[in-house]
Amino acid sequence: MAKRLEGQVAVVTGASRGLGRACALELGREGATVVVNYFTSPDPAKEVVAEIEAAGSKAIAVAGNVGVAAEAKALIDKTIETYGHIDILINNAGINRDKTLKRMSNEDWDDVITTDLSSAFYCTSAAVPHMTERNYGRIIVMSSIIGQMGNLGQSNYAAAKAGLIAFAKSAAKELARNNITVNAMCPGFVETDMVIALSDEVKAALLKNIPLGRFGKPEEVANFVRFLVTEGDWITGQQFNPNGGQYM
Repeated sequence: MAKRLEGQVAVVTGASRGLGRACALELGREGATVVVNYFTSPDPAKEVVAEIEAAGSKAIAVAGNVGVAAEAKALIDKTIETYGHIDILINNAGINRDKTLKRMSNEDWDDVITTDLSSAFYCTSAAVPHMTERNYGRIIVMSSIIGQMGNLGQSNYAAAKAGLIAFAKSAAKELARNNITVNAMCPGFVETDMVIALSDEVKAALLKNIPLGRFGKPEEVANFVRFLVTEGDWITGQQFNPNGGQYM
């Protein structure tokens, strides 16, 4: 049976671990050629590439801090140089620097806003001319439930993730004429390194607020992403909430 993304090229930022890794693997399983972006984890990125290749698709790992405009553009340029086009962009790169407002430094604020929010603009603005030329594109930004409801000690992270939702809506209106969709994924608490590292006490407190009674799995978010790029042709400017019912 033909794979639904054969012939398409996908760029996934921050793809060496967590949600980015799961998205890269899922798109690869559907036949996409995947550009696996990473910043500080070359070996895990190479492992993602190896898994995609083992599933029968092509992939390369490309280093770059997409929070720097020139490096984000270089990532897209490398994609075009290698494969000739870009069809899918998953803006997933992100960090957190959790502190209360009283303790948060300017650097804590700037680092999160740059990595989580500005990177999406840098990568999208570099990719859009190529997508426009082909009159096709699927762009997803990885926001968060925190961008919808806020959280103690995460004002920088919440601001960045809320900004991604607004960015997706505005970009969707601009780019619809070019058959480019833009949507925001807003996962709840998923079993990534960030959640796994929490204390048992904190995990128990979080689970009390999740009606479905468990954390999500990265693959569940990746499946949603895959749906949007394979079957979401009439969906744009939306925010999707795989969160176990924590935020409705």
